[in-house]
Amino acid sequence: MNLFSKSPSAAVFPEETRARFAANYPEVPHKLTHALGDHPLMSLEALAALAESLPAASVEYNFGNQPLGVDGKPAPTGIPIGRTIREIETTNSWAVIKNIEQHPDYARLLGELLDELRPAIEARTGRMMKLQAFAFITSAGGVTPYHFDPEHNILLQLRGAKVMTQFPAGDPRFAPDQVHETYHTGGGRELRWHDDLLPGGTEVALSPGEAVYVPVMAPHFVRNGTAPSVSLSITWRSEWSFAEADARAFNGWLRGLGLKPRRTGRWPARNRGKALAWRVLRRFGK
Repeated sequence: MNLFSKSPSAAVFPEETRARFAANYPEVPHKLTHALGDHPLMSLEALAALAESLPAASVEYNFGNQPLGVDGKPAPTGIPIGRTIREIETTNSWAVIKNIEQHPDYARLLGELLDELRPAIEARTGRMMKLQAFAFITSAGGVTPYHFDPEHNILLQLRGAKVMTQFPAGDPRFAPDQVHETYHTGGGRELRWHDDLLPGGTEVALSPGEAVYVPVMAPHFVRNGTAPSVSLSITWRSEWSFAEADARAFNGWLRGLGLKPRRTGRWPARNRGKALAWRVLRRFGK
């Protein structure tokens, strides 16, 4: 598959968008615009072929009509992934293709998108690390349940419409410290939902040509609109995000000893002491 045809000199993120991103990164959620358009790599046929070519672990899919809160990952539908994507209008499904940068064309696309934002990113959080991208294909009315993610993330809407409801990162009302600690030592990213949380969320409506920045570990859920949706999530890590994760893991270790550790700091706090302690423990298999 060689479908990369967009000129590398054509900016996807307009100058105004890049300025808005620089003013808000890394901790403030905000909407952006993009000109990725109907990129051939993001067509249903291209994505179906990509999903079929990648290892099974790179694909996750289930029925789209999920509740906002789930206990563990929903079961797959049993419909083959290629058919799930090609017939997304009728399969009542939600699918994600993970690490699409495993394919060189998608790696190039990811690199060019993030290169446009690299100066603003590296000025605030240092070297970009672990660049990854994820493609989401969702039937009408599909739901992505309440969860968080460890990466700095921009979600670009390419087809259809959806509404992301996002909650403040680092606030234990929306994601308890113990859940963070469990996640960073191998637990799931799904969060317990109850309707009392809803007033604390901010809805962000996304149509084609729009995007949203999601800070590291900001809880969120997504409701798809009345037509199938295709979205592209471009993500990266920073030394700050890794240090925050390792400090969370160290707090979990301390909590296991019966202690009550102080919560880790959000950016620009570096969490270096606890992060280093966890890395030493991890090295020696503790």
